[in-house]
Amino acid sequence: MREFSLPALYEVPADGNLTDLIRRNAARYPDLAVIARKDPADNSRWLDLTATEFLAEVRAAAKGLIAAGVAPGDRVALMSRTRYEWTLLDFAIWSAGAVTVPVYETSSPEQIAWILGDSGAVGVLVESGGHAASVRGVRDRLPELREVWTIDDGAVAALGKAGEAAGITDADVDERSATAHADSPATLVYTSGTTGRPKGCVLTHRSFFAECGNVVERLKPLFRPGEDSVLLFLPAAHVFGRMVALAAVMAPIRLGHVPDVRTLTDELASFRPSIVLGVPRVFEKVYNSARAKAEAEGKGKIFDKAVAVATAYSEALDAPGGPSLGLRLKHKVFDRLVYGKLRAVLGGRATHAISGGAALGARLGHFYRGIGFTVLEGYGLTESCAATAFNPWDRQKIGTVGQPLPGSVVRIADDGEVLLHGDHLFAGYWNNESATAEALTQGWFHTGDLGTLDEDGYLAITGRKKEILVTAGGKNVAPAVIEDRIRAHALVAECMVVGDGRPYVSALITLDEEFLPRWAAEHGKAELNRTDLLADPELQAAVQHAVDDGNAAVSRAESVRRFRVLPAQFTEESGHITPSLKLKRNVVAKDFAHEIEALYS
Repeated sequence: MREFSLPALYEVPADGNLTDLIRRNAARYPDLAVIARKDPADNSRWLDLTATEFLAEVRAAAKGLIAAGVAPGDRVALMSRTRYEWTLLDFAIWSAGAVTVPVYETSSPEQIAWILGDSGAVGVLVESGGHAASVRGVRDRLPELREVWTIDDGAVAALGKAGEAAGITDADVDERSATAHADSPATLVYTSGTTGRPKGCVLTHRSFFAECGNVVERLKPLFRPGEDSVLLFLPAAHVFGRMVALAAVMAPIRLGHVPDVRTLTDELASFRPSIVLGVPRVFEKVYNSARAKAEAEGKGKIFDKAVAVATAYSEALDAPGGPSLGLRLKHKVFDRLVYGKLRAVLGGRATHAISGGAALGARLGHFYRGIGFTVLEGYGLTESCAATAFNPWDRQKIGTVGQPLPGSVVRIADDGEVLLHGDHLFAGYWNNESATAEALTQGWFHTGDLGTLDEDGYLAITGRKKEILVTAGGKNVAPAVIEDRIRAHALVAECMVVGDGRPYVSALITLDEEFLPRWAAEHGKAELNRTDLLADPELQAAVQHAVDDGNAAVSRAESVRRFRVLPAQFTEESGHITPSLKLKRNVVAKDFAHEIEALYS
């Protein structure tokens, strides 16, 4: 057993709640732009709100919730894409003394019914008429639900008018805000449910104070009030996106929201954040798109050379003496030719990114640091209020998920499982004592992940206990290692390794819908229909190349011997991935049982 901890850098308030932050900001930084929203008259423009203006808008919405009968401790659900109103209404719910229950905007009626019913939500704020219709379709199963407000139909303005008509004052809101204490639930975040029904993680105000306070302090050069900014495009309903939004408010730095990732490049260019956050797939697609563009322009060899130099430069930063003079000169040339253009795609101003949700991998880590855009990889779960470990800005160790959150402890159990302890942890699962008792033992949370700690306390995640495959030959295989390497290929969208109880390891692979047509055009196969294209020997050879690259990272017994390219994508809508882009392995295995059997026939 091994463990590592770092002293806390932030003193968690003995009492109080997250609404204290917005009142503090208005008092200390009344004229500071703390949040930006899109101009309704011109979607290309951002309109800044000062700390004073944001507090006023939160109070106005909170008055409407109080007028509607929302009481202290009540649960109010919030179902929307990532937009300004998400953060506004989150704080408004807390200001009414209530508890926010996030619902992914892509959720099915069945998922909506479960989350609203299990949480006992008395009201739900939805984004669109379609969401409202989904709620109406299951309302007969929700006896405690009294109110449904629709953001696109003017819910925020309507709440303000209702509060004003009821004569509720700012003092009334502040009095109601004070009913929540540090250990009161702030939110019930339902796990994505890779298996079984989602469980509601109870995260307290103390959890977020411990999490965000220590993140901001440890990454202080990236969270400078009046200078730095972050653009949130991950789901605000996910704990990672939520944590970053609250960290921005805590710092405070300017916060913007993007509801549609398809417009991300344009939004990055107009907002120009100093910090970018994302999941590895985002950074992978930026890399693959840039490489494909260079290939199309006949500059593929130059791009590949630039990648090699960037990677070598980054690796040399960790070596005694650093990069050689010759390497520095090459790096300077490629910075003008290639790297500067790549940084421009990411907004042109950002020097750092925060990545979570899955493994980034050393290859991408070195590439991005080498172009002057350092991606700080971290690790966390809903139960740990997002990041429980992350790479510090000044002592990054690529290939790891960093050191423990200051003020917390990471322990590696005798069987290799990662255990966590600290104020940032969840209080338990809502109305589920048996699941809570199973996950929390004497204050230690059992993550279900396997990992190692090095001598400096840097954590590396090696797999999931429940995902370890044991082949017929008795070989233990951790899927994540080889899956991440195969997924790194531009053609590959997803990869799921199979082989539990089988004679060898195989894989189900889906192809990237964006890159596939480009590959077909470049190889003279644009006229092929999809079925013929997927069966094309040259395409199969390209996928085999990706598999070979993955196999290079593991032993022969762990290597993929056969693969099957699937015609369909693993999507959230198909039920094969969670909103945080994790594979639902049991669902994939069930839906593609025939294809798996064929790999062993």
